[in-house]
Amino acid sequence: MTEQTAILAGGCFWCTEAVFNDVVGVSKVESGYIGGHVENPTYKAVCAGTTGHAEAIRVTFDTEQLSYADLLDIFFATHDPTQLNRQGNDVGTQYRSAIFPIDAVQQVEAEAAMSRNAANWPSPIVTTVEEPTTWYPAEDYHQEYWAGEGQRNPYCLAVIPPKLQKLRKSFAARVKA
Repeated sequence: MTEQTAILAGGCFWCTEAVFNDVVGVSKVESGYIGGHVENPTYKAVCAGTTGHAEAIRVTFDTEQLSYADLLDIFFATHDPTQLNRQGNDVGTQYRSAIFPIDAVQQVEAEAAMSRNAANWPSPIVTTVEEPTTWYPAEDYHQEYWAGEGQRNPYCLAVIPPKLQKLRKSFAARVKA
């Protein structure tokens, strides 16, 4: 097994975590914060929009089962990369669409994925490709959120199932049984 890491921000990390936990080849998804200017940010501070961080996920995946390019195609298909600093009702730079490549190869792949996926959207993709600054894991109660508390959260119940349906419909061969 050849493991690689990808760091993606596609709005609420509860939503992106739920999607990528269902993808074949993904062994771990961690919610956290990246791209800001405050050390050890808290959820409350990030939500206030004052730290510069994005809610993001750090995905560990097996490149023998899932390529970084395929992972990015799933990312672009399961959130709206045309909304600047928002996803639905979540508004602010902390909900921006961003890719944080960890090396030059991922940088090239990220730019190629944006070009490749542009035709799938009626408006221009506004996803940013940003330097991978320090990663801060989110507080424990955010990890595996959809599998627990998220099932009782009205916001999650409204937003996550349509994302999972899109994953299952568009990437059926990539969904865990």
